[in-house]
Amino acid sequence: MSFSSSKRRQEVVEGAGRPKEVVGKRGGFVDEYEKQRQLTKLLMNVNIEKSLGPVKVVISPENTVGDLIKAAIEIYGKEKRRPLLDDTDPRCFELHYSQFSLQSLKPYEKLMNLGSRNFFLCLKSAVTASSSDKAKAADN
Repeated sequence: MSFSSSKRRQEVVEGAGRPKEVVGKRGGFVDEYEKQRQLTKLLMNVNIEKSLGPVKVVISPENTVGDLIKAAIEIYGKEKRRPLLDDTDPRCFELHYSQFSLQSLKPYEKLMNLGSRNFFLCLKSAVTASSSDKAKAADN
């Protein structure tokens, strides 16, 4: 066997398991493997207060908590779940990690940064709702 053929065989074997590099949208090189690993959709489970089971929402990881709240309310209404919601305005709801969590998530937070796919949706407390109504009236 000649030196050049063994060298060529070594290059083929070393390159076989390595992913190809492709040019990304912004001009940088991205491994094909990394490109395939990027999440395109997330399956979120949202338990709505007083409801029997979670609402399953398929949503992009680039969306925000506010988008998830809106989507969960829409799906809940389309599926005609019980009990019916008195108010379907997404601004009247808060999203929490669980029903035992007191701190609500910020509506502008990205879903990919949350670290969970299970959430609890409930109506804002009367104090929070009335203060937001006062803020709306002040804006008008």
